[in-house]
Amino acid sequence: MKQKVLSRWLILVLPLVAAAYLFYPTYEYYQLDNERSALKSDSAALDEWDRNNEKAFDAAKAGRLKLGLDLRGGMYVTLEVDVLKLIEESALPEAVDDQFLAIVEQTRKATDNTDKDVLQTFLDIFRKDPKRSLLEYFTVSNQLDVTEEAVVTKLQKDVSDAIDQALQVIKQRINKFEVSEVSIQKIGSRRIQIELPDVKDEGEIRKLLQTTARLEFTRVLNGPRLIETALNIDKILKGMSIEEPVADTASGAAADSAKNLAQADSTADSAKVDSAGKRNADTADPYAGLSEEERARRVRADYPFTWMISGSYAADERSQPQQFGIAGAKLDGFPKTGIYNFYVGAREVPKLLALLDRPEVKKAMPVDLKILVGATAEGPKDLPESEKFYYVYAVAAEPELTGDAITEAYPSFDPTNNSPMVMMQMDANGAERWAQITGANVGKRIAIVLDGRVYSAPNVLGKIPNGSSQITGSGNIEEATLLAVVLKAGALKAPVKIIEERVVGPSLGEDSIRRGITSSVISFALVIVFMLLYYAIGGALADIALLVNVLLVVAALIGFNGTLSLPGIAGIILSTAMAVDANILVFERMREEFAAGRNLRSAVQQGYEKAWSAIFDSNITNMLSGVVLLFLGTGPVKGFAVTLIIGVIMTLFTAVVMTRAMFELIIASGATTINLGQKKQA
Repeated sequence: MKQKVLSRWLILVLPLVAAAYLFYPTYEYYQLDNERSALKSDSAALDEWDRNNEKAFDAAKAGRLKLGLDLRGGMYVTLEVDVLKLIEESALPEAVDDQFLAIVEQTRKATDNTDKDVLQTFLDIFRKDPKRSLLEYFTVSNQLDVTEEAVVTKLQKDVSDAIDQALQVIKQRINKFEVSEVSIQKIGSRRIQIELPDVKDEGEIRKLLQTTARLEFTRVLNGPRLIETALNIDKILKGMSIEEPVADTASGAAADSAKNLAQADSTADSAKVDSAGKRNADTADPYAGLSEEERARRVRADYPFTWMISGSYAADERSQPQQFGIAGAKLDGFPKTGIYNFYVGAREVPKLLALLDRPEVKKAMPVDLKILVGATAEGPKDLPESEKFYYVYAVAAEPELTGDAITEAYPSFDPTNNSPMVMMQMDANGAERWAQITGANVGKRIAIVLDGRVYSAPNVLGKIPNGSSQITGSGNIEEATLLAVVLKAGALKAPVKIIEERVVGPSLGEDSIRRGITSSVISFALVIVFMLLYYAIGGALADIALLVNVLLVVAALIGFNGTLSLPGIAGIILSTAMAVDANILVFERMREEFAAGRNLRSAVQQGYEKAWSAIFDSNITNMLSGVVLLFLGTGPVKGFAVTLIIGVIMTLFTAVVMTRAMFELIIASGATTINLGQKKQA
């Protein structure tokens, strides 16, 4: 008997403990966020707080209840890749005639504001005239016997690549705005849906999304040029009031990032040694005796730019790289030849880019040089993104070549060692220029730059005379695939356009939250009052189960990393109605059993058994509806479907299992009857 009572208490208590466990990160996140927000005006104190609380803050942020854009405010954007523009640009310029342009226009009219496949529609209209051949307008490079099937396959691949390229460019551009929890997903065959929470400048985002990507091949300048420029930036910024951007990830010292560099590069010396030896070292520590916090303040004030940058130097490929810091370094201590690499911690990237964007820094920048940051974070896979680092480059201000010359790029494997690489092919004009560039820069590096970020900076091993290049150095096939996509940004002529846009302001989001909570509270209150008045003690038990139901639905949403939106709130309210309906079915059956003269134990058992089939059937049909909405719906519809499905599952638990456990505990306490309200009229 005691074991049975214990099991019933566990049924009641364990779900509440699990819910509290899932809710705790949300509580912790808002507590920590309030603490952090209070320190935003004091960057040194903020850095110290971040170093002490970074892991806890990131963990709480990852595990908290996430709100949809309709509740927190933000921007919905649907982009469409201009597939027809791609088809036009893929055609041979000398072959395009009025007839071809008329087909393009017919296709545009047939596919505008629809989900039709643009390429297939174009082919259907094109083939209406059996005398017309795709070979009159298109060709396939590096293929001798070109067929119509090969042309179609090439166009299909180009369309798919255009979507991938657009996704990559958009992700990189959005990252510049430090917007957290961005959702970017492919919809159908040519559309991209973006959700941007907490956006403050819709116009800038709009402009950024529609700007054509620019791919460039640029010479990487030697290390001392970057060091010299960085030290000059220090002089310009020293003593100025610098408003630093604060990213959602915690900010730390550049020294922390240098430690990560040593972990990531097995060839790097873990000790920080200056590249020129002791000539460049300052034996006297100007910050001796200061606390760590005060030392950080002084270093940042004295070296507002270079404190973020670390470097490594090796005389040649066989030498062991030595690490060094730039802050306070003497320029004449650095050799002009050798292999230099420079790094900035992931947490410092927004600050460094913001400083480079300042008017006074731009004005003082050498006319033949610009400083760029790598596009992808480096470091061990198991390291958090905020603890990784990015390469920093000094490149020539003017590119040697643009991406317009590229005709093909694809990932492959080096046959000599099976390592990932990228094959790149250029057109005739590009190949001629590429031969000149590579011939003049043997042993030097050429940066591949897309939208101002460096995706790769390979060494030139020799002159490339035919425009066909192999780019090695990718760590895995995923990196090679990414680089191929980036290279195609210059080869594909498929611009994107905004076809739908919605902006939800923070005040509207707060109003939505207030209205959603108000409507939920009113609906719950009415249901609770009705159940108490109509079913008395039974109604009180149902009300407790109802509140637990809501708690468990939201907890499950947190556990599955879901997002709560307005349609989700509607789904929760609907699920509570189903929970109440299930209890009503049980109570009515129990009333019938009481009327037949049964005792409390028998009435409870028969009531639940007789009501179960009706409860199960009604809830399972609702769940099937939710599953259909989940797989076929998009956006808000999916949000409603998720909470509906979770609500159905929790309803079956709270309305059937939990309330029955309550009744059995009442029976175990010695009760022989219970008040379920007025008797059922005959």
